[in-house]
Amino acid sequence: MDLICVGDLMLDVSAESRALARGGDVHGRVRLRPGGSAANAAVWAAASGAESQVIGRVGDDPAGRIVRESIVERGVDAVVSADLSTPTGTMLVVHAAEERSMVADRGANATFRPEHLPARLEAKAVLVSGYLLLQRETHATARAALERARGQFVAVDAGSWPLVESVGADRFFAWTREANVLFANEREAEALCGEPGEDAAAALAHRYPVVCVKLGSQGAVMSWEGLLIRFSTDPVEGVDPTGAGDAFDGALLAALAHRRSPGEALRIACAAGSVVASSRDTWPKAGPGTRPDGRVDG
Repeated sequence: MDLICVGDLMLDVSAESRALARGGDVHGRVRLRPGGSAANAAVWAAASGAESQVIGRVGDDPAGRIVRESIVERGVDAVVSADLSTPTGTMLVVHAAEERSMVADRGANATFRPEHLPARLEAKAVLVSGYLLLQRETHATARAALERARGQFVAVDAGSWPLVESVGADRFFAWTREANVLFANEREAEALCGEPGEDAAAALAHRYPVVCVKLGSQGAVMSWEGLLIRFSTDPVEGVDPTGAGDAFDGALLAALAHRRSPGEALRIACAAGSVVASSRDTWPKAGPGTRPDGRVDG
């Protein structure tokens, strides 16, 4: 296995209408799509040709079946348990005029326990979601995943700056001591060390051999064993950043598992994030030969 992703599985519901701000019944566009941090990362890894697996939990309901079947259709091995009494997690994203609001119902993700994990997580890379780690109900599961991980790259994504701030940097560092790769966006990185951008990557390099700070439309910076590598993306029209960070994580770890250079892996990851941010789609286009930069071979 190239990559194992442990974390949330969700059904994303997106509603868009400029008339929403006025209230009442309106016409607009509503989309349903499978998602969740672990699923997003695993699917982007699979799109690059990596052998990926996702471990998570859904409800015993139509939403859970949609999520599970969609993951498998994208070539990802799904180790997904079902909760018989709790619905599948759902994310509502509402676009009204220039504003975006998100409402998350973790559902069965909150009942994901250590006993739902294999005894060992053996792969070239293992990714554990910060959402899993930083919330009380699933903290023990994330810790168990990090402890059971066996691979060259053991990665954790910070997940959410408010959650990072609520637990504090010291506890976050203690809880992720098994990790040798840290993913964070600029605000999450600043919450961890008080520094922005490249300075954050350099500061956090004292704790993690590999640090990736995602800078949105500005690209990303990576500290690779103390060497700072910066990649700036070409300008794209931002549409919806939901899932862009997950795509970045999955594409980068897949590239490293395939022995791509750190600089090349960073370029591939930034391309994947840009594809997601510039569209309404969280996953790459389906079909053989789809690459993490959204292009199709052959």
